[in-house]
Amino acid sequence: MQIGDLMVQSGVQFGTSGARGLAVEMTDRVCYAYTLGFLQYVAASGALQPGGEVALAGDYRPSTGRILAACAQAVGDLGYRPRYVGRIPSPAVAAFGMAQGMPSLMVTGSHIPDDRNGIKFNLPTGEIMKEDEAGIRAQVVELPVGAFTAEGAWVPGAARELPPEDAAGYQAYVARYLDFFPAGCLAGLSIGLYEHSSVARDAFYDVLTGLGAQVDRLGRSEVFIPVDTEAIRPEDVSLGRAWAATGRYQALVSTDGDGDRPLVSDERGEWLRGDVTGILCARYLGADGVATPVSCNTALEKSGWFPAIRRTRIGSPYVIASMATLVGEGLTRVVGYEANGGFLTATDLMRAGRRLPALPTRDALLVAIALLLAAREQGIPLSALAAGLPPRFTASDRLKDFPTELSREHLGALTSGDSQHDLKAAEALFGGRFGPVVAIDNTDGVRITFASGEIAHLRPSGNAPELRAYTEADSLERAWEMNRQCLDLLAGWRR
Repeated sequence: MQIGDLMVQSGVQFGTSGARGLAVEMTDRVCYAYTLGFLQYVAASGALQPGGEVALAGDYRPSTGRILAACAQAVGDLGYRPRYVGRIPSPAVAAFGMAQGMPSLMVTGSHIPDDRNGIKFNLPTGEIMKEDEAGIRAQVVELPVGAFTAEGAWVPGAARELPPEDAAGYQAYVARYLDFFPAGCLAGLSIGLYEHSSVARDAFYDVLTGLGAQVDRLGRSEVFIPVDTEAIRPEDVSLGRAWAATGRYQALVSTDGDGDRPLVSDERGEWLRGDVTGILCARYLGADGVATPVSCNTALEKSGWFPAIRRTRIGSPYVIASMATLVGEGLTRVVGYEANGGFLTATDLMRAGRRLPALPTRDALLVAIALLLAAREQGIPLSALAAGLPPRFTASDRLKDFPTELSREHLGALTSGDSQHDLKAAEALFGGRFGPVVAIDNTDGVRITFASGEIAHLRPSGNAPELRAYTEADSLERAWEMNRQCLDLLAGWRR
């Protein structure tokens, strides 16, 4: 059976850095087969030797334990040793695998609802890239005869349990930041940690308190909550403001479900956008090269802080590839970030004689620490830190349960390849609401620039049936007004 064929049959397709789909479609059989395909591909490249170890971790979704067991079974059946490092953040298992020279996988659906799940695959060098994805699709795997029911579940007695949990991955992740940042550097700060169901909640607490902060654990949930750092839920907006209103905190911090996307609020409880935190983190780290998707706020360029900037398609593999290009050009402090706030480092970073090893995969914890320290060192609140950026504001939201095929059909009318036709089509779509259209960028989706300098960016989600709208303007109020108008227009496409 070829993995590419199984993807079509099962409905579980590749998204960013791995497979993702409905939990009911991610059967034991499907997850077992995908893990076989991944390991065969890694072994064929020479990066996994007979009897080698494979690290496995997962988030707190209800389906994660079952999927982890299927993945571990595949590892063992191929003659490798599954090393279960527990329910730890995605960047933690990736960093551990890179440090140990072993492939790894993370069972997570990230920020999407708990009726879905996924498997992120990492090579010993980091995330799989698009060429790796193609190689995995091409793998032909053999499944054990009689091991699965017609529905794809294990037959009784066919599966083994997960191996005992190994805490080494978690400990290494916590040590990564305690060893890099000075002891006591956050002493005197009071921080609210919005824990919800994030698998990063314990790591955040241990690192922030280990650096001296006073941390209150807030909103812990044993039921999975799909916190999306790009489309923040109204209830999370309300929670942030209510906690801040107590006057106890200099900041609130949180992440999405698998801990690779940060959520940081200022002292007023206002959650900062991920592309804003990315700029501020990059500046604090002294980056000389920055890679980021085309959807991110243009304050990056307008700040004048960075010698080299590269814009990419949306998705960490594209950011990683662009970071590699910057490194190849001789830059020595190369970072990347996404609109969701996930922050990547392509080079080792030095600060006060301490080294932070490169981690070319999305991480959330580094961002939270960097912003807290940047504000502290400047003697200003987080709100003032963000206000120091050029006045460009982005709003983003999405239409849920919006078929990807329908999105592509309508957006295709704006991407004919005939620039004059596309400009007129865009103006017709918006009906003059935002003024004349002066440029269209098709790097990823359709990014429309108006004569006013305002921007509307329309794009189908890469991993869920959603249509996203990003809008950028010189005030937050205007950005949100544009976003609401965009979503109203796009909702009409359903009819």
